[in-house]
Amino acid sequence: MRERPAGHDVPVEMLRTELTGFCYRMLGSGFEAEDAVQETLTRAWRASDRHDTARGSLRTWVYRIATNVCLDMLRSAQRRARAMDLGPAAEPGTAIGAPEPEHVWVQPVPDDRVLPGYGDPAEVALRRETIRLAFVAALQHLPPRQRAVLILRDVLCWRADEVAHLLGASVASVNSALQRARSTLRAVGPTPGESSPPTEAAQRELLTRYCTAFERHDVPALVALLHADATMSMPPFRWWLRGRDAIAQALSDPAASCAGSRLVATAANGSPAFWQTRPGPDGVHRPFGLVVLELSGRWVRGITTYLDADRLLPLFGPPARSTDPVPTA
Repeated sequence: MRERPAGHDVPVEMLRTELTGFCYRMLGSGFEAEDAVQETLTRAWRASDRHDTARGSLRTWVYRIATNVCLDMLRSAQRRARAMDLGPAAEPGTAIGAPEPEHVWVQPVPDDRVLPGYGDPAEVALRRETIRLAFVAALQHLPPRQRAVLILRDVLCWRADEVAHLLGASVASVNSALQRARSTLRAVGPTPGESSPPTEAAQRELLTRYCTAFERHDVPALVALLHADATMSMPPFRWWLRGRDAIAQALSDPAASCAGSRLVATAANGSPAFWQTRPGPDGVHRPFGLVVLELSGRWVRGITTYLDADRLLPLFGPPARSTDPVPTA
Protein backbone atom coordinates (compact mmCIF):
# COMPACT_ATOMS: atom_id res chain seq x y z
CA MET A 1 0.00 0.00 0.00
CA ARG A 2 2.04 2.94 -1.26
CA GLU A 3 0.75 6.32 -0.13
CA ARG A 4 4.07 8.07 0.34
CA PRO A 5 5.19 10.41 -2.46
CA ALA A 6 8.74 11.33 -3.38
CA GLY A 7 10.87 11.91 -0.30
CA HIS A 8 11.51 15.64 -0.57
CA ASP A 9 9.77 17.93 1.88
CA VAL A 10 6.83 20.07 0.85
CA PRO A 11 5.17 23.03 2.55
CA VAL A 12 3.11 21.95 5.54
CA GLU A 13 -0.21 23.10 4.06
CA MET A 14 0.37 20.84 1.04
CA LEU A 15 0.28 17.85 3.41
CA ARG A 16 -3.31 18.59 4.42
CA THR A 17 -5.02 15.90 2.31
CA GLU A 18 -2.70 13.05 3.25
CA LEU A 19 -2.74 14.15 6.90
CA THR A 20 -6.54 14.15 6.82
CA GLY A 21 -6.45 10.61 5.44
CA PHE A 22 -4.11 9.54 8.24
CA CYS A 23 -6.24 11.18 10.92
CA TYR A 24 -9.46 9.76 9.45
CA ARG A 25 -8.10 6.22 9.62
CA MET A 26 -7.05 6.89 13.21
CA LEU A 27 -10.29 8.52 14.37
CA GLY A 28 -13.04 7.10 12.13
CA SER A 29 -14.76 10.48 11.64
CA GLY A 30 -14.37 13.00 8.85
CA PHE A 31 -15.21 15.89 11.16
CA GLU A 32 -12.77 14.78 13.85
CA ALA A 33 -10.08 14.21 11.21
CA GLU A 34 -10.45 17.77 9.98
CA ASP A 35 -10.31 19.07 13.55
CA ALA A 36 -7.16 17.03 14.18
CA VAL A 37 -5.47 18.32 11.04
CA GLN A 38 -6.34 21.91 11.88
CA GLU A 39 -4.86 21.45 15.35
CA THR A 40 -1.78 19.80 13.81
CA LEU A 41 -1.19 22.67 11.39
CA THR A 42 -1.72 25.23 14.16
CA ARG A 43 0.84 23.50 16.39
CA ALA A 44 3.27 23.17 13.49
CA TRP A 45 2.98 26.86 12.65
CA ARG A 46 3.49 27.91 16.27
CA ALA A 47 6.56 25.67 16.64
CA SER A 48 8.02 26.14 13.16
CA ASP A 49 11.08 27.96 14.47
CA ARG A 50 11.93 24.92 16.60
CA HIS A 51 11.92 22.37 13.79
CA ASP A 52 15.44 20.99 13.33
CA THR A 53 15.94 19.47 9.87
CA ALA A 54 19.02 17.63 11.15
CA ARG A 55 16.74 15.51 13.36
CA GLY A 56 14.22 14.60 10.68
CA SER A 57 12.27 15.81 7.68
CA LEU A 58 9.40 18.27 7.85
CA ARG A 59 7.03 15.46 6.89
CA THR A 60 8.14 13.26 9.80
CA TRP A 61 7.91 16.19 12.23
CA VAL A 62 4.36 17.09 11.13
CA TYR A 63 3.25 13.46 11.27
CA ARG A 64 4.60 13.24 14.81
CA ILE A 65 2.41 16.19 15.75
CA ALA A 66 -0.62 14.67 13.98
CA THR A 67 -0.09 11.32 15.70
CA ASN A 68 0.10 12.95 19.11
CA VAL A 69 -3.04 14.99 18.40
CA CYS A 70 -4.93 11.82 17.44
CA LEU A 71 -3.64 9.88 20.45
CA ASP A 72 -4.79 12.73 22.69
CA MET A 73 -8.24 12.71 21.08
CA LEU A 74 -8.52 8.95 21.54
CA ARG A 75 -7.65 8.88 25.24
CA SER A 76 -11.27 8.98 26.40
CA ALA A 77 -13.05 8.04 23.18
CA GLN A 78 -14.99 4.81 22.77
CA ARG A 79 -14.47 2.63 19.73
CA ARG A 80 -16.47 3.75 16.71
CA ALA A 81 -18.27 0.96 14.91
CA ARG A 82 -20.72 -0.06 12.22
CA ALA A 83 -24.13 -1.43 13.08
CA MET A 84 -22.93 -4.96 12.23
CA ASP A 85 -20.34 -4.68 15.02
CA LEU A 86 -22.89 -3.78 17.70
CA GLY A 87 -25.29 -6.70 17.67
CA PRO A 88 -27.07 -9.36 15.59
CA ALA A 89 -29.14 -8.59 12.53
CA ALA A 90 -32.74 -7.54 13.08
CA GLU A 91 -35.79 -9.29 11.71
CA PRO A 92 -37.69 -7.39 9.00
CA GLY A 93 -40.67 -5.58 10.48
CA THR A 94 -39.13 -5.12 13.92
CA ALA A 95 -38.94 -1.64 15.44
CA ILE A 96 -35.97 0.41 14.36
CA GLY A 97 -35.32 1.65 17.89
CA ALA A 98 -33.81 4.88 19.15
CA PRO A 99 -30.88 6.64 17.45
CA GLU A 100 -27.41 6.36 18.97
CA PRO A 101 -25.08 9.35 19.53
CA GLU A 102 -22.76 10.41 16.74
CA HIS A 103 -19.64 9.18 18.54
CA VAL A 104 -20.86 5.56 18.32
CA TRP A 105 -20.47 5.36 14.55
CA VAL A 106 -17.68 5.17 12.01
CA GLN A 107 -18.58 8.24 9.98
CA PRO A 108 -18.20 8.78 6.21
CA VAL A 109 -15.66 11.08 4.61
CA PRO A 110 -15.50 12.64 1.12
CA ASP A 111 -12.84 11.11 -1.11
CA ASP A 112 -11.33 14.46 -2.03
CA ARG A 113 -10.60 15.27 1.63
CA VAL A 114 -8.44 12.17 2.21
CA LEU A 115 -7.12 10.81 -1.11
CA PRO A 116 -4.09 12.64 -2.54
CA GLY A 117 -4.02 12.89 -6.30
CA TYR A 118 -0.79 10.99 -6.90
CA GLY A 119 0.34 7.39 -7.33
CA ASP A 120 -0.03 4.77 -10.05
CA PRO A 121 -3.44 3.10 -10.51
CA ALA A 122 -2.57 0.11 -8.31
CA GLU A 123 -1.44 2.39 -5.49
CA VAL A 124 -4.54 4.56 -5.82
CA ALA A 125 -6.75 1.45 -5.64
CA LEU A 126 -5.07 0.30 -2.43
CA ARG A 127 -5.33 3.76 -0.88
CA ARG A 128 -9.04 3.72 -1.59
CA GLU A 129 -9.43 0.34 0.09
CA THR A 130 -7.90 1.65 3.32
CA ILE A 131 -10.61 4.29 3.73
CA ARG A 132 -13.54 1.94 3.08
CA LEU A 133 -16.01 1.76 5.95
CA ALA A 134 -15.27 -1.89 6.74
CA PHE A 135 -11.51 -1.34 6.95
CA VAL A 136 -11.80 1.84 9.01
CA ALA A 137 -14.20 0.03 11.37
CA ALA A 138 -11.70 -2.81 11.70
CA LEU A 139 -8.94 -0.32 12.58
CA GLN A 140 -11.04 0.89 15.52
CA HIS A 141 -10.51 -2.51 17.20
CA LEU A 142 -6.81 -1.67 17.64
CA PRO A 143 -5.44 0.21 20.65
CA PRO A 144 -4.51 3.75 19.51
CA ARG A 145 -0.71 3.24 19.38
CA GLN A 146 -1.08 -0.07 17.53
CA ARG A 147 -3.45 1.68 15.15
CA ALA A 148 -0.86 4.40 14.50
CA VAL A 149 1.88 1.83 13.93
CA LEU A 150 -0.17 -0.20 11.47
CA ILE A 151 -1.31 2.85 9.48
CA LEU A 152 2.20 4.29 9.31
CA ARG A 153 3.83 0.96 8.40
CA ASP A 154 1.26 -0.85 6.25
CA VAL A 155 -0.73 2.02 4.73
CA LEU A 156 1.81 4.85 4.48
CA CYS A 157 4.80 2.49 4.14
CA TRP A 158 7.10 4.12 6.66
CA ARG A 159 10.15 2.13 7.77
CA ALA A 160 10.18 0.63 11.26
CA ASP A 161 13.00 2.93 12.38
CA GLU A 162 11.06 5.99 11.15
CA VAL A 163 7.97 4.95 13.11
CA ALA A 164 10.09 4.22 16.17
CA HIS A 165 11.63 7.69 15.95
CA LEU A 166 8.20 9.28 15.50
CA LEU A 167 6.69 7.47 18.50
CA GLY A 168 9.77 7.67 20.71
CA ALA A 169 9.88 3.87 20.87
CA SER A 170 12.30 1.09 19.96
CA VAL A 171 12.25 -0.67 16.60
CA ALA A 172 11.57 -3.94 18.42
CA SER A 173 8.49 -2.52 20.14
CA VAL A 174 7.21 -1.10 16.84
CA ASN A 175 7.62 -4.46 15.10
CA SER A 176 5.90 -6.21 18.00
CA ALA A 177 2.98 -3.74 17.91
CA LEU A 178 2.68 -4.21 14.14
CA GLN A 179 2.47 -7.99 14.45
CA ARG A 180 -0.23 -7.75 17.12
CA ALA A 181 -2.18 -5.22 15.03
CA ARG A 182 -2.01 -7.41 11.93
CA SER A 183 -3.20 -10.40 13.93
CA THR A 184 -6.20 -8.45 15.24
CA LEU A 185 -7.13 -7.20 11.79
CA ARG A 186 -7.03 -10.72 10.37
CA ALA A 187 -9.55 -11.72 13.03
CA VAL A 188 -11.97 -8.79 12.81
CA GLY A 189 -11.86 -7.19 9.40
CA PRO A 190 -10.99 -7.20 5.72
CA THR A 191 -7.41 -7.06 4.53
CA PRO A 192 -6.84 -4.54 1.71
CA GLY A 193 -6.41 -6.39 -1.55
CA GLU A 194 -8.54 -9.42 -0.63
CA SER A 195 -11.81 -8.12 -2.09
CA SER A 196 -12.80 -8.49 -5.74
CA PRO A 197 -14.12 -5.12 -6.91
CA PRO A 198 -15.76 -5.08 -10.33
CA THR A 199 -13.99 -3.64 -13.33
CA GLU A 200 -14.71 0.00 -14.09
CA ALA A 201 -17.12 -0.90 -16.88
CA ALA A 202 -18.88 -3.55 -14.80
CA GLN A 203 -19.16 -1.16 -11.85
CA ARG A 204 -20.64 1.55 -14.05
CA GLU A 205 -23.23 -0.89 -15.42
CA LEU A 206 -24.07 -2.22 -11.94
CA LEU A 207 -24.52 1.26 -10.50
CA THR A 208 -26.67 2.37 -13.44
CA ARG A 209 -28.96 -0.60 -12.92
CA TYR A 210 -29.04 0.02 -9.15
CA CYS A 211 -29.95 3.69 -9.52
CA THR A 212 -32.59 2.97 -12.16
CA ALA A 213 -34.22 0.28 -10.02
CA PHE A 214 -34.07 2.48 -6.91
CA GLU A 215 -35.59 5.56 -8.53
CA ARG A 216 -38.35 3.47 -10.11
CA HIS A 217 -38.90 1.81 -6.73
CA ASP A 218 -38.58 -1.52 -8.54
CA VAL A 219 -37.86 -3.71 -5.52
CA PRO A 220 -37.45 -7.02 -7.42
CA ALA A 221 -34.95 -5.45 -9.85
CA LEU A 222 -33.07 -3.81 -6.96
CA VAL A 223 -32.92 -6.97 -4.87
CA ALA A 224 -31.69 -8.95 -7.89
CA LEU A 225 -28.49 -6.87 -7.75
CA LEU A 226 -27.78 -7.77 -4.11
CA HIS A 227 -25.41 -10.45 -2.92
CA ALA A 228 -27.25 -13.26 -1.13
CA ASP A 229 -25.49 -12.24 2.10
CA ALA A 230 -25.82 -8.46 1.59
CA THR A 231 -26.25 -6.13 4.55
CA MET A 232 -28.28 -2.96 4.94
CA SER A 233 -27.84 -0.50 7.82
CA MET A 234 -28.99 3.02 8.63
CA PRO A 235 -26.87 4.91 11.17
CA PRO A 236 -27.62 6.39 13.68
CA PHE A 237 -29.79 3.31 14.37
CA ARG A 238 -28.40 -0.05 15.52
CA TRP A 239 -31.06 -1.80 13.42
CA TRP A 240 -29.57 -3.64 10.43
CA LEU A 241 -30.45 -6.51 8.11
CA ARG A 242 -28.54 -9.36 6.53
CA GLY A 243 -29.61 -11.28 3.45
CA ARG A 244 -31.35 -10.58 0.19
CA ASP A 245 -34.74 -11.85 1.41
CA ALA A 246 -34.72 -9.74 4.57
CA ILE A 247 -33.77 -6.61 2.64
CA ALA A 248 -36.48 -7.31 0.03
CA GLN A 249 -39.09 -7.56 2.77
CA ALA A 250 -37.96 -4.28 4.34
CA LEU A 251 -37.93 -2.43 1.01
CA SER A 252 -41.42 -3.69 0.22
CA ASP A 253 -42.89 -2.32 3.46
CA PRO A 254 -45.28 0.51 2.47
CA ALA A 255 -44.50 2.31 5.74
CA ALA A 256 -40.83 2.55 4.80
CA SER A 257 -41.25 3.26 1.10
CA CYS A 258 -38.55 5.19 -0.75
CA ALA A 259 -40.87 5.83 -3.70
CA GLY A 260 -40.19 9.23 -5.22
CA SER A 261 -36.58 9.38 -3.99
CA ARG A 262 -33.60 10.09 -6.21
CA LEU A 263 -29.93 9.18 -6.02
CA VAL A 264 -27.31 11.85 -6.79
CA ALA A 265 -23.74 10.64 -7.20
CA THR A 266 -21.00 11.75 -4.83
CA ALA A 267 -17.78 10.11 -3.58
CA ALA A 268 -17.21 8.75 -0.09
CA ASN A 269 -14.81 6.29 1.53
CA GLY A 270 -13.32 5.16 -1.76
CA SER A 271 -16.69 3.63 -2.61
CA PRO A 272 -19.68 4.41 -4.82
CA ALA A 273 -21.86 6.83 -2.87
CA PHE A 274 -25.03 8.84 -3.43
CA TRP A 275 -27.11 11.49 -1.80
CA GLN A 276 -30.63 10.12 -1.43
CA THR A 277 -33.04 13.00 -1.88
CA ARG A 278 -36.77 13.19 -1.22
CA PRO A 279 -39.34 15.73 -2.45
CA GLY A 280 -40.78 18.12 0.09
CA PRO A 281 -44.31 19.60 0.06
CA ASP A 282 -43.08 22.22 -2.41
CA GLY A 283 -41.87 19.55 -4.84
CA VAL A 284 -38.19 20.38 -4.28
CA HIS A 285 -35.82 17.50 -3.60
CA ARG A 286 -33.74 17.76 -0.44
CA PRO A 287 -31.13 15.44 1.06
CA PHE A 288 -32.53 12.64 3.19
CA GLY A 289 -29.47 10.43 3.60
CA LEU A 290 -25.99 9.60 2.32
CA VAL A 291 -25.79 6.12 0.81
CA VAL A 292 -22.44 4.30 0.68
CA LEU A 293 -22.35 1.05 -1.30
CA GLU A 294 -19.96 -1.86 -0.97
CA LEU A 295 -19.48 -3.79 -4.21
CA SER A 296 -18.03 -7.25 -4.65
CA GLY A 297 -17.72 -8.77 -8.09
CA ARG A 298 -21.04 -8.23 -9.85
CA TRP A 299 -23.03 -7.71 -6.65
CA VAL A 300 -23.92 -4.99 -4.19
CA ARG A 301 -22.74 -6.47 -0.91
CA GLY A 302 -23.49 -3.65 1.53
CA ILE A 303 -25.78 -0.61 1.75
CA THR A 304 -25.08 1.93 4.49
CA THR A 305 -27.43 4.92 4.58
CA TYR A 306 -26.42 7.71 6.95
CA LEU A 307 -29.69 9.40 7.84
CA ASP A 308 -28.22 12.52 9.48
CA ALA A 309 -27.99 14.34 6.16
CA ASP A 310 -28.13 17.86 7.60
CA ARG A 311 -25.05 17.20 9.73
CA LEU A 312 -23.08 15.76 6.78
CA LEU A 313 -23.90 18.53 4.30
CA PRO A 314 -21.16 20.94 5.53
CA LEU A 315 -18.55 18.20 5.00
CA PHE A 316 -19.75 16.87 1.64
CA GLY A 317 -21.48 19.90 0.14
CA PRO A 318 -25.02 19.76 -1.25
CA PRO A 319 -26.04 17.27 -3.94
CA ALA A 320 -25.90 18.67 -7.43
CA ARG A 321 -29.63 18.17 -8.04
CA SER A 322 -30.87 19.07 -4.56
CA THR A 323 -32.96 22.00 -5.84
CA ASP A 324 -34.41 20.32 -8.92
CA PRO A 325 -38.23 20.16 -8.89
CA VAL A 326 -39.94 16.81 -9.17
CA PRO A 327 -40.76 16.24 -12.86
CA THR A 328 -44.44 16.14 -13.66
CA ALA A 329 -46.04 13.28 -15.50
